[in-house]
Amino acid sequence: MIHPGEPSLKRSLSLPLLTLYGLGTILGAGIYVLIGEVAGNAGMRAPLAFLAAGVVAGFTGFSYAELSSRIPRSAGEAAYAGRAFRSRLPALGAGLGVVLTGIVSAATIANGFVGYLREFLPAHRELTIVVTVLCLGSLAAWGVTESVIAAAVVTALEVLGIGLVLALTGSALGDFPARAVEFAPRLEWPQWTGLITAAYLAFFAFIGFEDIVNMAEETKRPERTLPRAILLSLGISTALYMLVATVAVLAMPPAEIARAEAPFAALLARHGKLATTTISLISLVAVINGALIQVMMAARVLYGMAAQGLAPRPFAAVHPVRRTPLLATGVVTAAVLLLATALPLVSLAAATSTVTLLVFALMNASLLRIKMTADSPPAGSFHVPAAVPGIGLLLCLAALALQGALRAGWL
Repeated sequence: MIHPGEPSLKRSLSLPLLTLYGLGTILGAGIYVLIGEVAGNAGMRAPLAFLAAGVVAGFTGFSYAELSSRIPRSAGEAAYAGRAFRSRLPALGAGLGVVLTGIVSAATIANGFVGYLREFLPAHRELTIVVTVLCLGSLAAWGVTESVIAAAVVTALEVLGIGLVLALTGSALGDFPARAVEFAPRLEWPQWTGLITAAYLAFFAFIGFEDIVNMAEETKRPERTLPRAILLSLGISTALYMLVATVAVLAMPPAEIARAEAPFAALLARHGKLATTTISLISLVAVINGALIQVMMAARVLYGMAAQGLAPRPFAAVHPVRRTPLLATGVVTAAVLLLATALPLVSLAAATSTVTLLVFALMNASLLRIKMTADSPPAGSFHVPAAVPGIGLLLCLAALALQGALRAGWL
């Protein structure tokens, strides 16, 4: 537990900064890194894969919005599960699951960064990852306001990059009426298995909105700000994903997008060197921004777990000047380094989706339990009908079951 007089986290984050913080993770991790993998599995159905993943994430997003409004704490998932089940075990499992998600997600994004860097120079994979992750860990340890402002600036660049892609390839949307039939999956089972696999990968692209809750103790008026930031970041990213995925598969054969190490650069290749160089530079900073946010989030969860007595007390230590959890940040950075250099991008993305869906299922179950056993939510807090976490729980379990059956060869 944190004792009176010890340094605490600094409340400095507003709704715009927090929304950009969430968008930074979602956009950088998803559309810049995984659009090729999703298109390779789903083909012209790539927009449907993003839509399916967005629906699963959306129900859980509403559950997170209410939970964060009721219980605005760092290590939010651990606090929610602990409140719901009155037990250390679910709280510990939720907290560790979120830390693992942040670490594996940051490692995934660091791998994606290498592909865009190779657009400019023959970068050595392992060396690039080591230098990149160490720089991110240093920035995360520097200070939350500085880190989030840096992330917000980069998020603005990410949106600019997406705008550039849409501006230069958006004319392909004129072909949509004539080609709309290509977007609908046929009855053949192989097409559905490809769509399910793609949706499972695309789910990784929505990871990030839940990171917002773990900045609760550094946010102004968290009971109101957290739910709004969650829903805004999720809504904006879903709309952008659908639009970009549609334009991408209309402008370029999905198989070619899948083969590209830097998908956005490949999409703009016929528009000249300036366009590809610009989007590659934006992609570089966009991708790495997602990794920075994941490192920050995982460190705050370790801090929050220690403050709740669920992790060793040293993780709750806050630097008296920088007001950041230095030890937690260092441990997370080291773990990201280990995984990023050891595993390929697709394996990391699939692992992240699996762990995240398990955590999301537990969060939906936690809100259901709280609604059944607790008093009404505090006045002025955000709340949703009980059907929302119920549907969210079923969708998460269904996604896990379908993917497990496909991997086992049962379908």
